[in-house]
Amino acid sequence: MDRVKLCDQILLQKLHLLSNEVLRTNRGITERDMEEAFKQSIGYRAPRFFPQNDGILAIVYSAIFVVVLFIITPFLASFLELALGMRCIVPNNYLIWEATRPVSNCDFCRGVDRPIILPNLTREEFQPYAYSSRPIIIKRAVSHWPAVRLLNYTFLKDLYLKHPAALDSLHEDCQFLHFKSNFQTLRDVFRMSDERAEFRAGQQPWYVGWSNCNPAVLGELRKLYPKPHFLPDDAEMPNTDFVFLGYEQGAVMHIDYIPRLMWQAQLRGNKSWILAPTPECDAECRSFSFYVEPGDALLVDTRLWYHGTFIHSKGEFSLTIQSEYG
Repeated sequence: MDRVKLCDQILLQKLHLLSNEVLRTNRGITERDMEEAFKQSIGYRAPRFFPQNDGILAIVYSAIFVVVLFIITPFLASFLELALGMRCIVPNNYLIWEATRPVSNCDFCRGVDRPIILPNLTREEFQPYAYSSRPIIIKRAVSHWPAVRLLNYTFLKDLYLKHPAALDSLHEDCQFLHFKSNFQTLRDVFRMSDERAEFRAGQQPWYVGWSNCNPAVLGELRKLYPKPHFLPDDAEMPNTDFVFLGYEQGAVMHIDYIPRLMWQAQLRGNKSWILAPTPECDAECRSFSFYVEPGDALLVDTRLWYHGTFIHSKGEFSLTIQSEYG
């Protein structure tokens, strides 16, 4: 087992222990609570460097320790990043968010075992469902978009190579999600061979996602897809959309820490989803799966539902646009 996988497993094990602490207390816990639970999970005991009665000496040594720690911290951080790799240092404080999230009210999942499936409908008809936590599929809602016909891997590659600054912005402002693929950046995705890009015989499957927050690229892409016509008039859209594409693989089970509700437009291929309640609702709710087809729109409150995806048919290419509203 390589070093990164070992580190990932250790972090996941500690997350499991911390999550148990959350459930045991039946409430969200603070970062201080989380730190104490973590210390207990590894059997930590505070070292005693000084005699119990030697308070002045302890203060002096503590002050020296703080100064030294302040000086070496930047060098230590650089060393850890180099030694372990960024994949082992959890991005966006995901473990902290997960361990400190409030306990869910299970009303969102109680009695839910399938998505609501609706025909293509108007904004007025959609209004009763607009801010629901129930997963919703709107059939053929986006099949008229130019993106269904025009957007593919080659289009995206040509667009990003025409705006190379957009490739760099992924490191500074945006996200790149490699999932199970061996790509580390969007540049790697667009450097792959035509054989692998088309998933020809003998090639490895791949699946990636990224946020296209570069204004030039975002402007070009939004010419191919408008704001979904069924969303409320006052629904605000962010300045960032996501693209997900690839073969066979998909997103691992996770929960999103985003400010708004989510919609996805399935442009190419079928994609299967698995939804699961939060752990504290396991006794009252159940997991279930479903799939979406080209032209379908999907709405899921991914802030509440754990969710994972995979490509429904072997060898089939899937491409999805995702954004938020609220």
